Amino acid sequence: MTLSVRTITPGDMPFTNPKHLERLEKKIKHYTGKAIDTYQMIQPGDRVLVCVSGGKDSITMALMLKKLQKKYKHSFEIFIYVLDQSQPGWDDKALRAFLESEGFSYIIAKKDTYSVVKEKVPENRTYCGLCSRLRRGNIYQYAREHGFNKIALGHHRDDLIQTLLMSIMFNGRIRTMPPKFLTDSKEHIVIRPLCFVQEADIKEYAKLKAFPIIPCSLCGSQPNLMRQKVKHLIQTWSQENPKIPSN
Repeated sequence: MTLSVRTITPGDMPFTNPKHLERLEKKIKHYTGKAIDTYQMIQPGDRVLVCVSGGKDSITMALMLKKLQKKYKHSFEIFIYVLDQSQPGWDDKALRAFLESEGFSYIIAKKDTYSVVKEKVPENRTYCGLCSRLRRGNIYQYAREHGFNKIALGHHRDDLIQTLLMSIMFNGRIRTMPPKFLTDSKEHIVIRPLCFVQEADIKEYAKLKAFPIIPCSLCGSQPNLMRQKVKHLIQTWSQENPKIPSN
């Protein structure tokens, strides 16, 4: 399977009311800042490794941290880490151009975890577990070797809700992704600044900003993933009661 990468030209930019985009951006920034303040995610002097996958969530996170960095008068450092997992068709030219246009310092590290996942995981099993462990290992190693004490991941509110329901229903445990936690090695603190931000806002923001999205051919190649089923369940409930996700 190959990836299709959308190249953005000025004619492709969606028409939108600038005031609407400004309000949406302000809303996402507000909830990102609220999460950072609530869980004391970032302190002055922190060096934050911002993990960007090429998806809408992590790109939104990077932009919000950039804006909050200005608000806090650059009291903390951010650096973008992109992992090229050697998926067929990977093309990061548009993403590179976007990161440079936004003034980010970044690195795109190439590690062939794709082949390992395809080799080790049977066709009828999900790729996500091994893929995430390999990706996390590379992220932690880079953070350790380059002196980053914080690692920022782009999971949003809906991710936390889905994980909570999956844990309750399939593992009998009441737990979800923590907004902030210390790694097993005690070397880094992992933060999720978008934990109060709903996916619908991120999706609309990404569309209006015409993000250079790079699809994942591992996650997206497997139908009937349990997370997708739980996501659909929440969406169905929300049609009857829109307050369910916020509750």
